[in-house]
Amino acid sequence: MSPEFLITALIVVLVPGTGVIYTLSCGLTRGAQVSIAAAFGCTLGIVPHMAASIFGLAALLHASALAFQIVKYAGVAYLLYMAWNAWRESGTLDISEKVEAAGLRKVATRGILINILNPKLSIFFLAFLPQFVSADAASPVLHMSALALVFMALTFVVFIVYGVFAALVRRHVISRPAVMTWMRRIFALTFAGLGARLAFAER
Repeated sequence: MSPEFLITALIVVLVPGTGVIYTLSCGLTRGAQVSIAAAFGCTLGIVPHMAASIFGLAALLHASALAFQIVKYAGVAYLLYMAWNAWRESGTLDISEKVEAAGLRKVATRGILINILNPKLSIFFLAFLPQFVSADAASPVLHMSALALVFMALTFVVFIVYGVFAALVRRHVISRPAVMTWMRRIFALTFAGLGARLAFAER
């Protein structure tokens, strides 16, 4: 495992994107337990993209305009749905962090969908992973799979750090209706902005 890969992967994971915003919103509004579920879901959501990259299926999204557009606009629609949900919520929140298992599954499922419905991830991994595979590697597929697992582990750990940090500061804002309202609106506008950026994304 090259240091170059670890450093590059860490930088990529640290840059705030849709998954980070979602995990932060869960940590701020619902606590550490929920943010960890969100981080888990977002991490699982990149598995199909990595698998597609490893086995060459991401090339289909790159070559087929129709396939790319279908996945892209499904992702746009889901981000706008997330924005609408965040915007219409109101009021203060209970500081209790006890959440039913079904609620955690729902949070994780949303995280999975957020990343699955982003076709740019497949294109990214198709371009990213092969750069760190030696031309004379005995098994390129196994090498890329190992890199993918390391990337996923970094993603999960970094997202947990983001989410737990957000959960730590939530008690300072959670009982203030005005702050909660503006915070939700910021998340809603962020999701909408990410959806708009995805809508204009090219292959």
